[in-house]
Amino acid sequence: MEATPQWISSKEAARYLGVNLRTLYRLIDEGAIPAYRFGRVIRLMARDLEGFIEQSRIVPSSAPAEASGRPRLHAAS
Repeated sequence: MEATPQWISSKEAARYLGVNLRTLYRLIDEGAIPAYRFGRVIRLMARDLEGFIEQSRIVPSSAPAEASGRPRLHAAS
């Protein structure tokens, strides 16, 4: 049996991701983050936020930034 999901309010989710509520709602509208409406309240699952964070991870590439169209990542010295 699956464990009970951990529900997070939209305000808590926005704070956790470090974005404002408008950005969170845009991500929900775009389908990037699943959300659930219970009456007038919007809730998110903690595991969905973790999945979004993992999918948003930038992976360094061996190709030059100009050729790949991605930003070049520099290691901290």
